[in-house]
Amino acid sequence: MEIFTLTSAEWAALRLSLWISGWAVIGSLVPGVLLAALLARKQFPGKSLVDGVVHLPLVLPPVVTGYMLLLLMGRRGMVGGPLYELTGFSFAFNWKGAALASAIMAFPLLVRAVRLSIESVDQGLEQAARTLGANPADVFFTITLPLIFPGILTGIILAFARSLSEFGATITFVSNIPGETRTLPLALYTLTQVPDGEAGAMRLCIISVIVAFMALVTSEVLARRMERRMKG
Repeated sequence: MEIFTLTSAEWAALRLSLWISGWAVIGSLVPGVLLAALLARKQFPGKSLVDGVVHLPLVLPPVVTGYMLLLLMGRRGMVGGPLYELTGFSFAFNWKGAALASAIMAFPLLVRAVRLSIESVDQGLEQAARTLGANPADVFFTITLPLIFPGILTGIILAFARSLSEFGATITFVSNIPGETRTLPLALYTLTQVPDGEAGAMRLCIISVIVAFMALVTSEVLARRMERRMKG
């Protein structure tokens, strides 16, 4: 039964992963929904460029994203340097930086899920509401938002699962610090590099597979429910 018993360090990595992933989703939720609505409903110069930038983390090597974060948000970075001098706050080498890296890597999945949901909403309903005198904000919050809620929930689940699995950008930007930035993937990687770490690596591997599988199944169930609801 030893293989199924997590050590204190492994529990710490799991808790830290859940904490970081939660904050990554919370921080990216509102910007993700607003940006998805903008891309789904508006035409503007540079839309393709914005769409490309949003999805760039999906095609870039995660290490590149992490290095770019280090250049921008590190203590000597273009943004992180002045921020640290003015406030003493830094994203580099702490859990907040890990949450930022996870949020950026998961952001495209959130935006994609919400955007597809918005595009599936019948625009006739929105136009009818505007005809009756509703302003754009009222239309969004009373018509569009309730209809796309399943899509938002799907995006949240996918983003959370992606945040849990984030490795390359995290280790590049905030390193692999026990109790501070050593998330589940980093802990698994560490165990593969030490003698007699196979059992711990297998435990974390099983946990990762279970969490990822549950997220995918939940996302699929919600997507089907959303499709039935829209058809109904």
